[in-house]
Amino acid sequence: MEALGLDVLFMGSNATRLLQGLWVAVQISAISVVLSIILGMLFGIFMTWKNPVAKVISRLYLEIVRIMPQLVLLYIVFFGATRVMGLNISAELSSIIVFVFWGTGEMGDLVRGALTSIPKQQYESAAALGLNKAQIYRQVIIPQAIRAVLPALGNEFIVLLKDTSLITVIGGKELTYAAKAIIAKTYQGLFPLFGIALMYLLLVMLFSKLLSVLERRLRQSDRR
Repeated sequence: MEALGLDVLFMGSNATRLLQGLWVAVQISAISVVLSIILGMLFGIFMTWKNPVAKVISRLYLEIVRIMPQLVLLYIVFFGATRVMGLNISAELSSIIVFVFWGTGEMGDLVRGALTSIPKQQYESAAALGLNKAQIYRQVIIPQAIRAVLPALGNEFIVLLKDTSLITVIGGKELTYAAKAIIAKTYQGLFPLFGIALMYLLLVMLFSKLLSVLERRLRQSDRR
């Protein structure tokens, strides 16, 4: 291992530093996904409104999300909030704000598609049973929408996990930041970067496997 140079990953506190960086990346991704799900559900319902103002707002939001690079948004939130608004927010909080902003738009569009694909008769049948609009969405429509967007939701988590590497440019102490610190300390660039690449790969594979198991169990429950 020493001959290969892999020992730099385990020298002193290097391994601990990498694991701490990985934990920060996972935390940011998980928090961002949970908030994106909640806000995306609401935004998806908002996008189904027939109001012209709602359509304009939804279209504008989606265009910003899809056109503006996340790195630019990170700079805007981190440096703009600090200098223009006088707020002192961390790189990690800035990244959560940007990722939730992005995730809400993507999730909302997926939810909108899922909601519009549900037959109108289900809305009418639920209303005939005496359910109000909030109950119809909570008990009938949203559970079906969640199942429909579950695969895409898993992909969103994976994308956010990989995008956490961007926050190193604003000082976020995630996995890439840890690797850069090890490179500066050991003057070896290949193996710290190889180490974080392997961590990302293993984590993505693990999450993909868990998602596949969840999807399979949901399909089995639907057949019962």
